[in-house]
Amino acid sequence: MFIGEYRHGLDAKGRIIVPAKFRDGLGDKFVLTKGLDGCLFAYSKEEWANFENKIKELPLTNKDARAFVRFFFSGAVECEIDKQGRTLIPPMLRDYASLNRDLVIIGVSTRVEIWSQEKWDNYSEAEDLEADVLAEKMAELGI
Repeated sequence: MFIGEYRHGLDAKGRIIVPAKFRDGLGDKFVLTKGLDGCLFAYSKEEWANFENKIKELPLTNKDARAFVRFFFSGAVECEIDKQGRTLIPPMLRDYASLNRDLVIIGVSTRVEIWSQEKWDNYSEAEDLEADVLAEKMAELGI
């Protein structure tokens, strides 16, 4: 399980240091892809396989389902963590998530999310204001 928030930097070569607490869960090789809300999603190989199996259940005849599959799979890359705990984020994904020098890496249960610090701060501020509304909606879902 991934939990916590870590602030890191992107180096000149487009690499980040993966927080030590996330390295074991992600493994030496993991899948990085476009995420929702303008961030990147990182999945362990096992969790990616679980996600892929769910995606395979979507009907090919449904236009929205096809778009959803394309969104996640077209941007997916296999990444490796080097001996210094770093991984390279490809330019396409850096551009998608507007990643510059300052990053926030968060654990979200079964995945890791990588955010530009600016986007994360803006998102967090907006979500803090709506926490009560979200809590009410989750209560309606039984949580």
